[in-house]
Amino acid sequence: MADSVSVGVVGLNYWGPNLARNFDRIPRARLTWCCDLDDANLDRHRPAFGSARFTSRIEDLLSDPDLDAVIIATPVPTHAALAKQALEADKHVFVEKPLAVTSADAREVVELGEARDRIVMVDHLLVHHPGVQAVKNLIDEGTLGQIFYMYGNRQNLGIVRPDENALWSLGPHDISVMLWLAGEDPVEAAASGESYLQPGIEDVVFGRVRFGSGVIGHLHLSWLDPHKIRRMTVIGSEKMVVFDDMETERKLTVYDKGPIARADTYSEYIQVRSGDIHIPKVPTTEPLKLVCEHFIECVAERRTPLSDGWAGVRVVEVLEGMSKSLAARGEMVPLGTGATA
Repeated sequence: MADSVSVGVVGLNYWGPNLARNFDRIPRARLTWCCDLDDANLDRHRPAFGSARFTSRIEDLLSDPDLDAVIIATPVPTHAALAKQALEADKHVFVEKPLAVTSADAREVVELGEARDRIVMVDHLLVHHPGVQAVKNLIDEGTLGQIFYMYGNRQNLGIVRPDENALWSLGPHDISVMLWLAGEDPVEAAASGESYLQPGIEDVVFGRVRFGSGVIGHLHLSWLDPHKIRRMTVIGSEKMVVFDDMETERKLTVYDKGPIARADTYSEYIQVRSGDIHIPKVPTTEPLKLVCEHFIECVAERRTPLSDGWAGVRVVEVLEGMSKSLAARGEMVPLGTGATA
């Protein structure tokens, strides 16, 4: 394993082929298995991954003593069960987001990984994005000052899913980023939304998460919108920053804008200032490539991933809280942290 890591991809319908492609191109990784229940999916991808073995039985992967890690890109309700099967076979696991449909199941996966001394990593893609990492650096260095709030926009026209709402389909991206940028566990969450195209499946969701420090995060999630938007904005006391993943060159924009401290306690108005705009250069490396390389490095060197299993648990806890709030027409729901750092 010091030389290379053998991986098998389970699920070749949507995102799995992208994962297989990236792992197949990493010098330190060996794509040795591709697994899917649908023979048509297997046949479709055989030519692209000629060095891998193809099967419809996950048992073939789990019984292979030379396989180091299992990559799970199957429908969300199967994530936890398949991850536990892989861990029980002493394989490291990389799981598509979200880690599970309940925080209880997510914690079981992570605790089993710890008991088996195996890596559990969740594909929270955006926390590995160079643009989002640059935002995190600005926060940690104090460039933005005190963080007041942040908000994410993730909208487009389609893909409309019949089996999950906009919260569970789109929310894990921005929730994972907000939790990472805030650097603390949230204390409560709320959400409201409506089902316009399918009964009981919200097409648009407005979510809110609050942290103990007073920072709040707001989400606008929709697959019923004329604009395709992938944007995160962070507002600080000194500066403000926008990460826009739809921009090809201007991924990051830093605004030297903010409030001016009062000269005395009797000032009638709070003044604001508007300074220069800075557009830092952001590397154009494919984020999925970085995620896959990070997983291979963590397995080979036994390091804790940036988006580890506990990060996955926290995201599912927020999704659960927002789901309860949706059912209660927007009522704020307290969050308990079952995760440990």
